[in-house]
Amino acid sequence: MIQYLVSAALLVSFAAPASAAMMKCSGENMAKSATMMQTMPDGPAKMGMGKEMAMANMDMSKGNMRGACMHYMKAQKMGMMKSGGMGMGGMKM
Repeated sequence: MIQYLVSAALLVSFAAPASAAMMKCSGENMAKSATMMQTMPDGPAKMGMGKEMAMANMDMSKGNMRGACMHYMKAQKMGMMKSGGMGMGGMKM
C-alpha cells in the first residue's frame, strides 16, 4: 500500500506548486523532497538530507509515522543549508 502512495506522490510531485516554507509530513511531500534532492549540488547538506530521507522511509515502511516525520523535518532543515550552492531555500516545493 505504501509503495502505491509513494508512486502516486512521485507522479504528483512534478505538477504541484509549492513554497520555500517547511512542508508538512506526508508521503507526497517526502516524494517531492526526494526528487528535489537529486538536483542539489553534492555536499554535506545533500548527504545529510539523503541519510535522513532514508531513515524516514525506513520508519514509514515500519508504520512509525512519528519517527518518519521527525527524520523528514531534519531532512528539510539540512536541505535548507547552503552547500557550496543552492539549498532547498531557493527551490519551490
